[in-house]
Amino acid sequence: MSDSGEHIGLAHPGHAFPNLRLSLHPLIQHKVTLLSDERTESKVFRELVRELTTLLLYEATTDLPVHKIRYHTPLEETEGIRIAARIGIVPILRAGLGMVDAAIDALPTARVWHLGMYRDELTKRPVSYYNRLPTRCEDDLVILLDPMLATGGSATDAISVLKHWGAPHIKFVGIKAAPEGVQHVLDAHPDVPIHVASLDRQLDERAYILPGLGDAGDRLFGTGEESANIHKGR
Repeated sequence: MSDSGEHIGLAHPGHAFPNLRLSLHPLIQHKVTLLSDERTESKVFRELVRELTTLLLYEATTDLPVHKIRYHTPLEETEGIRIAARIGIVPILRAGLGMVDAAIDALPTARVWHLGMYRDELTKRPVSYYNRLPTRCEDDLVILLDPMLATGGSATDAISVLKHWGAPHIKFVGIKAAPEGVQHVLDAHPDVPIHVASLDRQLDERAYILPGLGDAGDRLFGTGEESANIHKGR
């Protein structure tokens, strides 16, 4: 295939994290570049988060169990498959909310539970403030949603809560991750795969991902000084 555009091979970065599932699909890499651009305003940012969530969930659910069923097309009876797993979706508030609509569009029979955590700006540690999980887990797979995996503290604590709740299988789906966060989750929960679009370079002194995209919550919801100063345009 030939065209007038420039073709850039997306080589695997050679990371050493057995728990990391890094997507190198060109559509995902294109959209995460647009998402990270400081000029991208909140409305477009939200749209890109939804689009990336759909694409990442597609890759994260390739191993879902299925069973065969018989059904009728308008012309004849035939055989198909149906997903054979009960799925729970757990966004980490608040930034994880930006991923929920796409998740339930892709997995319409999934149930949505909520965990609220925020990062203390002084200690850089996660603080839990909201938990709406029912008494018992009845899901076969729980997908934890958060656009950013920075220190990994919130994800690690959330996974611990989900395991204590009784979740038999857990996957983390995000957009950007720092090596420090991936390692933190690997050390605490080596059985939990991490599906992201980008493994960035490192954390800065404030525990922000570099090069990153800034504060995902502020950019999603148009709050904070950073979002107020974003230039218009895509």
